[in-house]
Amino acid sequence: MKTEIMTKNNRSIAVIRSEELLITDVQSALDLIMTVKYETGCWDIAVNKEAVTEDFFILSTCLAGEILQKFINYGVRFAIYGDFSKYTSKPLKDFMYESNMGKDIYFQPSRELAVEKLCEA
Repeated sequence: MKTEIMTKNNRSIAVIRSEELLITDVQSALDLIMTVKYETGCWDIAVNKEAVTEDFFILSTCLAGEILQKFINYGVRFAIYGDFSKYTSKPLKDFMYESNMGKDIYFQPSRELAVEKLCEA
């Protein structure tokens, strides 16, 4: 896991890149939240899609909702960045679209766009 702190508009974002899975269930998401907060002090986290289990993107597992609720509960704004084009599920696409319209959870095609979204006030 490689963590880079990016600062823009007086916000610090922890940008994480990992080739291994970091988020596989609710507990691993909580562990990531606490580790990043402790090590960086950042309240905004961006993670590459490859670090998130594929089950997250199958809405019927309810894993996405459970995990994202933890980020909300702990006051952490969260972005997942990467190529989402392989997902054809309309409910998933709608979920991602609605999340991107909000202020806490984002799905973006690149690291730069994820940082931009997290930097918005």
